[in-house]
Amino acid sequence: MLYTLTDLVWLFFIYSFAGWCIEVCYAAVRRRKFVNRGFVNSPLCPIYGFGSVLFGIFLPELTGEPFFLFLGGMLLASVLEYATGMAMEKIFRKKLWDYSDIKFNLNGYICARYCLLWGALALLTMLVTNPLLCGFFRFIPRPVTLAVQWTAAGLLALDFITTAMAVLNMKITARRLAELSAGMRQTSRLLENRLTAGVQKRMQKSFPSISKDTLVADLKAHSVEAGVKDKVFAEGCSFYKLVSLFFIGAFLGDITETIFCLLTTGILMSRSSVVYGPFSIVWGLGCALLTLFLYRYRNKSDRYIFMAGTLLGGAYEYVCSVFTELVFGTVFWDYSGFAFNLGGRINLLYCFFWGIAAVVWLKMIYPLLSGLIEKIPPRAGKIVCNCMIVFMIFNMILSSLALARYTERNTVLSSDGILSAEDITADIQHTAPDGKTPDTALEGTETPDETSDETAAPDETAPGMEASGDGTPAASDNARAVTPLEAFLDSHFPDERMERIYPNAKLVE
Repeated sequence: MLYTLTDLVWLFFIYSFAGWCIEVCYAAVRRRKFVNRGFVNSPLCPIYGFGSVLFGIFLPELTGEPFFLFLGGMLLASVLEYATGMAMEKIFRKKLWDYSDIKFNLNGYICARYCLLWGALALLTMLVTNPLLCGFFRFIPRPVTLAVQWTAAGLLALDFITTAMAVLNMKITARRLAELSAGMRQTSRLLENRLTAGVQKRMQKSFPSISKDTLVADLKAHSVEAGVKDKVFAEGCSFYKLVSLFFIGAFLGDITETIFCLLTTGILMSRSSVVYGPFSIVWGLGCALLTLFLYRYRNKSDRYIFMAGTLLGGAYEYVCSVFTELVFGTVFWDYSGFAFNLGGRINLLYCFFWGIAAVVWLKMIYPLLSGLIEKIPPRAGKIVCNCMIVFMIFNMILSSLALARYTERNTVLSSDGILSAEDITADIQHTAPDGKTPDTALEGTETPDETSDETAAPDETAPGMEASGDGTPAASDNARAVTPLEAFLDSHFPDERMERIYPNAKLVE
């Protein structure tokens, strides 16, 4: 089943609340007291809600394949939990949860036990609870749905803002405390912002690892490291390092795919993801994400990195395929002809390629590129990276608009369904039922002069068209005028150019 936007919003809030209940009950059993385990003040755990939304977007096609549904849910939720854990540690410099004492954990962010639980939850939600809930949603009047969802979204946004203010205030206060002498700390504590004091107190109670004392100690330690890092551009797995790797990976990926297609098919075709420049966004993001998630494990064995790269690469490619189809209505690759494929989106052979690429990237290419990037002067490196970020954002937005317009030109919604561009052209040309055009259909028949006026066939025009003064079809007054943006896209990115840039793109019917 396909989920509408209102379905996903309902599922987000319902599962966020259900996750909060689970977390509170679990904490109550362990600590023998009530603890609000939510990151926000509301009785919600958004990570569960976001997980349910990811399931609803990317997993509906797998409901007929329970094993792959389990595996997909486990991977999606585990990546979400891992990324959230990394982000929280980046903000607080402490882990809000730590699975280091559980066997088969990955850096303490995720562990095999809870990964399997996520997979089981994917089966339960997609096969049992979601169909029941969505059936119930259909009985809720639309005005009630909109009122409740907008109100809940507004309250949650306000809650997020309050929590963000509390987090920011905690970091500012900790930074000030680190600068003050011990005798001044008590006075500084009394002057804290009362608006966020309650939120801070609740967060420290729920997550003891983020108390101000620990933040102060961490800030002192990191201040020394920061002084060293400022002298080197993009040291470690930093933001500018990932940005640089994204552009390098996008360029190398495009060149690699172009050469591969030339050698295997004998055809030189574009493999770029954008209209300007030889950049493959899938490869660029893949390199950046592989580095982000596996950087800490670059010294692990090749087998370990290969398995992680195979799983992460397969999940990443599947998500990219679903995303591009949902957003652009276009399929950019189809592996239906390969053995062991999953919906034509991924296949086992290319998943192994992702694993091999992960090993080659982390063991051979990344150390070389990292050393070269860190030799760039810090000031020049930041300027170049920022300019490239602006260029790529513009490039991706323009490419998205051009693709959307290309899709619109080639598919027209009608009351009877979707008409292709060829169907519309044939309709305008008044194709006869036997396949002949009007001119050929009249061959061998009597001309209007040879027939009576009563039997003469009246002139007809195509549906939605009117006859112009010279007898050619003209657009009716009801036709929508082309906007300046559409005119720009039509003139600069016609079908011929788009088909050269995206030769393998297929419109979804």
